[in-house]
Amino acid sequence: MTQDTFDAPNYRDRTAALAAYFENLSLASVAQLPLLYAPEARFKDPFNEVQGLQAIAQIFEHMYNSLDAPHFVITRSLVDGDQAFLTWDFKFKFKRFDTQTLQTVRGGTHLQFDAQGLITLHRDYWDAAEELYEKLPLVGGVMRWLKARAVT
Repeated sequence: MTQDTFDAPNYRDRTAALAAYFENLSLASVAQLPLLYAPEARFKDPFNEVQGLQAIAQIFEHMYNSLDAPHFVITRSLVDGDQAFLTWDFKFKFKRFDTQTLQTVRGGTHLQFDAQGLITLHRDYWDAAEELYEKLPLVGGVMRWLKARAVT
């Protein structure tokens, strides 16, 4: 064995810590991203594709500025070597539109780690049409109509 064998991060422990971080994420804790993400990490979801800590932090900050009470509930965690996949429920209330109803978006996140255990890739997978657009006024009606037409 080499010294690197002893210094290798435990990706299962790292993933469990990340799951806890995301479940307790707040606007204030966004400042902790440099402890979790590599400086040139990439982030992609249905609306964004960015690289670098500042750009990733801006996405999370925008989430808190655009939604009320956003939070993640991690439902599953799979780890394979230096990669992990989390499934989650993202719960929030809209600040404009229906401000009373608790919304839920279900999705998953693929994470890839570097040798230090920092995230180099964060890719979110979720269906924007079903999980978000169908819940919006006007657009939701059109999306549901299109969906019904597509299956007939």
